[in-house]
Amino acid sequence: MNKINLTIAVTGLNNTDNPGPGIPVVRGIRESERFNVRIIGLAYENLEPGIYMDGAIDKTYLIPYPSVGQEAYMNRILEIHKKDPIDLIIPNLDSELFTFMKSARLLSENKISTYLPTFEQLEERQKDKLEEFGGKYKIKVPHSKSIASINDVPDLSDEFEYPLLVKGKFYDAHIAYNPEQVINHFNKISAKWGVPVIIQEFIRGTEVNVVALGDGNGTTVAAIPMRKQYITDKGKAWSGVTLGDKKLLKITYDLISESKWKGGMELEMIKTNENEYFLIEINPRIPAWVYLAVGAGQNIPEALVLLAMGEEVEPMTDYEVGKMFIRYSYDLIGNMSDFEKLSITGEL
Repeated sequence: MNKINLTIAVTGLNNTDNPGPGIPVVRGIRESERFNVRIIGLAYENLEPGIYMDGAIDKTYLIPYPSVGQEAYMNRILEIHKKDPIDLIIPNLDSELFTFMKSARLLSENKISTYLPTFEQLEERQKDKLEEFGGKYKIKVPHSKSIASINDVPDLSDEFEYPLLVKGKFYDAHIAYNPEQVINHFNKISAKWGVPVIIQEFIRGTEVNVVALGDGNGTTVAAIPMRKQYITDKGKAWSGVTLGDKKLLKITYDLISESKWKGGMELEMIKTNENEYFLIEINPRIPAWVYLAVGAGQNIPEALVLLAMGEEVEPMTDYEVGKMFIRYSYDLIGNMSDFEKLSITGEL
């Protein structure tokens, strides 16, 4: 089999206690026997650990946050592309997706591929629209409400019982047991991610997640469910194990079939003691725990790259149940000269 020569750029190199998906995606790609690959890291900060990990990134460039605006953001991407031609970009953070989708034609004109959901798919699964989404696709979801001010907090008791969840529109979720905690969480989340802030009914049960890949035509190319074994104070899985949950897989397959989802996704669900499933969130990209899927037998990053490059990919249905991952802390030793070079020149 002839290998495909590719230069792939990835974001999400913040491999900390709140990890981005970039390094797990790179690990899956590098384990593929289908590619001769060169990896470009697109970093927002010069201390993102993925930059300095041996064997992960071949070349790193600093890029501005999407908040600078589409034109400035894309000017930097194309500046890098002119110097170091990119075949495919895999954005791994929610806050980037709109900019990349809006720039799809520009990227395509410059021969840069992406593999992302549509605008409609991105918008309809937003946290503040989740109840409508659940009704459309016949999935149970907790009651939710968007608020834009702490003045809305006193009225929440008319619709919700405590405890409840306070969520940012991109990231962050905290349990609040009283109105004072809601206000505290609201202030922190809105300062970081803006408004609205989402209030969501708290469902008691076990959190189960699914990482999946859709081909845009209704076919589920890959899907693996997982139960979190250990959760950090940021709500991130520090350990998890694959499940043989057929009902959870059916929910995923049905959703991808009906929505024609394109690209990676993560379903965050709560399984109650009554064996009911509630969808609490959909992340419209590959999650940071995707390497568990690779280890269990479904190399989702490899499949996404193949689909993006127009290759045929057979749906993967087999995987190993009971496969577990555990994250750990690790001290990287590097040279201050590398840090200085990246800070001064914007590349390393």
